Amino acid sequence: MLVDYRPVALTSVVMKSFDKLVLAYLKDITGPLLDPLQFAYQANRDVCEDPVCGLQFGLNTIIPNLLLPKLTQLCVPTSICQWVTSFLTDWQQLVKLGKFSSSIRTISTGAPQGSVLSPLLFSLYTNDCTSKDPSVKLLRFADDTTVIGLIHDDDESAYRQEVIDLAVWCSHNNLELNTLKTVELIVDFRRNPPALTPLTIMDSTVTTVETFRFLSNTISQDLKREIHIDSTVKKAQQRLYFLCQLRKFNLPQELLKRFYYSITESVLCTSITFWFSSATKSDLRRLHQTVRTAERIIGTTLPTLQELYLSRVKKKRLGKSLWTPHIQHTPSLNCCHLVDATEN
Repeated sequence: MLVDYRPVALTSVVMKSFDKLVLAYLKDITGPLLDPLQFAYQANRDVCEDPVCGLQFGLNTIIPNLLLPKLTQLCVPTSICQWVTSFLTDWQQLVKLGKFSSSIRTISTGAPQGSVLSPLLFSLYTNDCTSKDPSVKLLRFADDTTVIGLIHDDDESAYRQEVIDLAVWCSHNNLELNTLKTVELIVDFRRNPPALTPLTIMDSTVTTVETFRFLSNTISQDLKREIHIDSTVKKAQQRLYFLCQLRKFNLPQELLKRFYYSITESVLCTSITFWFSSATKSDLRRLHQTVRTAERIIGTTLPTLQELYLSRVKKKRLGKSLWTPHIQHTPSLNCCHLVDATEN
């Protein structure tokens, strides 16, 4: 569909070099002031640290006049603020298809996709989208956000108010929520959980689901990993077929190993720091069997999942960026709500 396409900015080499200089300068100034619950565009952070996300924005939604005061509040010098405003305004773009070209249109909304500076500008633009209540967290990964509410004594008022505030913030910042793609997941380990009033956003009722998939992770209502691991095993085994085909063509062992690392092991290790420690013995056996099958095909020993898990945990701890959200079941913590919304 046409709405799925996004323009890519073709800037000169000189401009790309200058983008990098401004990017480094802005990171030095704003780095300590960025929301710690934004996990994208930062060193030593990846999707494994933000396993549940959903509210999707886009770089094309930035309004320069709204970004300017946000940069000022982050102590960015006036001269840089003015340059950024100039950088984001009066862009000319057209569409080419073969020998046909559309008319040129001048735009002053959004950041050029393809510029190294645009992701940081979007992070700064959304940096003030935070929760006011300590029982509610707003997690973000790039243009995706999840609202997590920890409900005490069946009091959902703080959670629901934060959802309302988020919708208002989006309205004020040129961001539109598509409530038709919004879902809510409720985690409640009590034997007889009470019936809850459906969540509404802008007069639209949010659908309650038992599982939902975001990026590479499947989140279930019981917080178990079987569904996610089933999908991982299936996907990895499908890739073993291609490994077998390459082996039939007598590809060198070193190339087979590289193919395995990039195509199969990458699937097995996706978000491994999130799910490995809570996987059942049965699930781990299935995963290890996939590795052993690859070893027989290639004819060499490969790293075990345990080794890969420990190496990634160690790497994240050394980077001081390991953040694994968990839910502790106590009498005062009854359920966890997640709201998933996407831009229209």
